[in-house]
Amino acid sequence: MAKPQFLYEPHEAFGEGLTTRRPWNTEALARVERLNGRVAMLGFAAALIGEWLTGYGPAGQLLALLRWYLG
Repeated sequence: MAKPQFLYEPHEAFGEGLTTRRPWNTEALARVERLNGRVAMLGFAAALIGEWLTGYGPAGQLLALLRWYLG
């Protein structure tokens, strides 16, 4: 039986991948992280607006939605 040929990444010390240069597409990663940040800001703003409209915080809004759905 032939030995399997797996292409694993080399082992690295803890945290080493955060400080060394890798052949990753850093420009694409930067765009993805910027998009994630903007979506998080929209979610936070939606939670604030929902709290302002209903008087309940995000957890209270979820509970109210659950009560409405089950009721």
